[in-house]
Amino acid sequence: MDRATSPFETQHKLLLLETLYDAGLSLGSLPSEDALVEDVLGRAVGVLDASRGYLATFGEGGARKAEARVGFPRRQPEGVVAEDEFLRDVMRSPSAVSRFLRTAVSAAVGVAIRAGGRTVGALVLADKEQRRGGRLSFDEDAARFLTSLAGLSGMAIENRRHLERLTRERERLEEENRRLLDETGRSAAGRLFIGDSPAARRVLDLVGRVANSRISVLLTGESGTGKELVARMIHARSERAEKPFVPINCAALPEPLLESELFGIERGVATGVEPRLGKFEVASGGTLFLDEIGDMPLSLQAKLLRVLQEREIERVGGRRRLPIDVRVLAATHARLPERISRGEFREDLYYRLRVVEIPLPPLRERREDIPKLVRHFLERFAARDGREVPHVDRDAFASLLAHDYPGNIRELENVLEGAAALSQAGVIHREDLQWLPTLGAGGGKVALDGDSAPANLRDLEELHVQRVLKLAGGNKSRAARLLGISRRTLYRKKYLGR
Repeated sequence: MDRATSPFETQHKLLLLETLYDAGLSLGSLPSEDALVEDVLGRAVGVLDASRGYLATFGEGGARKAEARVGFPRRQPEGVVAEDEFLRDVMRSPSAVSRFLRTAVSAAVGVAIRAGGRTVGALVLADKEQRRGGRLSFDEDAARFLTSLAGLSGMAIENRRHLERLTRERERLEEENRRLLDETGRSAAGRLFIGDSPAARRVLDLVGRVANSRISVLLTGESGTGKELVARMIHARSERAEKPFVPINCAALPEPLLESELFGIERGVATGVEPRLGKFEVASGGTLFLDEIGDMPLSLQAKLLRVLQEREIERVGGRRRLPIDVRVLAATHARLPERISRGEFREDLYYRLRVVEIPLPPLRERREDIPKLVRHFLERFAARDGREVPHVDRDAFASLLAHDYPGNIRELENVLEGAAALSQAGVIHREDLQWLPTLGAGGGKVALDGDSAPANLRDLEELHVQRVLKLAGGNKSRAARLLGISRRTLYRKKYLGR
C-alpha cells in the first residue's frame, strides 16, 4: 500500500508546478544568458532546499559561456566539468542523476541542459537542507522538477542564441550593405574625399598614418566637409574593417534618448520599455563614430569620459558593468576650446577624444579639387539614373568654381544633382545651377565670391580667370586645367598681362 501523501509534500508539489509555470513565462524575456543562468539556479536552489548549486552553459567547442554558483567557491578551474566524475555522468545522462557522495557534499542531483539536439549546460544541486516533513536526499520529484526546468532552460537558451545569431547576421549584412554602397559611390567613404590640393593631401596623409592604430581621433571642420566620410575611411583602412562601423549624431537626440542609444537599456526601467543594446555594444570590435560631439550634454560627457577611461559601460537601469572593445572617432563643427572656456564642454574629455586631430578644410580652400568632384558627382548621378554624363558649359563651370559653398561638399553635391536633373541635351547651363547666386536686376553688379563683380560677361570672365590664376599660384598650365581650356586658349584671352 502506498504511503499517504503528507500535507507538506502536497504543498511542495504545488510549489514545484508553480515554479515551472512561472519559469516558462519569464525565461524567454531575460536580457542575457548570464541573467538566465542566475534566474534558473536561484529558482532551483530555493524550491528544492539545496545548500549549494552550480549551473554552467557552454558554447561552440565546449567553452564556458555563462555560469552561476551558490555555496561553491568561485573561479573553479576550467577543467572542472571534464574532471569531475559526477558532472561527467550528468552531461552524458538523458535524465536527472542523483546520488549520495562520500565527499564534503553529502547528496547531489544534476541534469544536463540540451538545446538543438546537443548538450549546452549542466545544472547541479547539492546538500539538501532538512525541512519539517522533508527528506535529506533529493527524491524523484526533485529529479523530475530539474528535468523539466532544464528543458525550459534549454529552449530559452536555444531561442536566445538563435536571436543573437540573427542579430549578428543582420548587423553584418547592414555593414556589408554600407560597404557596398561605399564602393559603388553612394556613400563613397574613400572616393568622395578626392582631390590633389595640398589641403586634401594633408587629410589623406593623416588618415593613412592613424588608421591602423587604436587611438581616438577628433575630426573638426565645417558642416559638409566630409567628417563622417573620413571616419569611414579610417575604419575601412584599420584592422577593425570587418567589424561594424556605427555612427550616432549626438545633436539629433534629447539627453535621455541619447544615453539609452549609447549605452543600452534594461527591461523594466519604465512601463513598456523593452531591453535593447546600445551603440557601444553594437559596435563591439569595430568603430563608434560620435558625430557633433560638441553638442553632447555635460552630464553625458561625464559618463562618456568614464567609459573611455575604464572601457566599461553600464546600461540604463542596469547594475552590471560590461567590458567593451570599441574604437571611438568623434567629429564636431564647433570650436571646442571656446566651448570649454564657456563651461559647455569638459576639458578632460576633449583631450581624451583629441589624441590626434584631423582638421578638414572647407571647399573654398581647396577649389582646385572642384573639377574632380564635379566629374565624380555627375558620373555617379548618370550611372544611377541610366543617363549620359552631362557636359558643363563654360559659364556654368565658372560659377561652380567661383562660389564659396558655405555648405561645402554637400552643397556642391546638391547643386549638381539638381542641375543634372534640369539639364537638356546633355549640357548643364548656368541657369540650371538653381542653388547658386543669380545675377541681380538693374544693378550692373553680381555678388560673386563675397565681392561686387561686374555683370558684363566679358568682364566677369576676366575676373574669374584672374582668380583661378591666383588659386593656381600663377601656374598658367594648372589654371588652364582648372578652367577646362587649353593653355593656348588661355593666352588668347589676353587677360594675363592686365
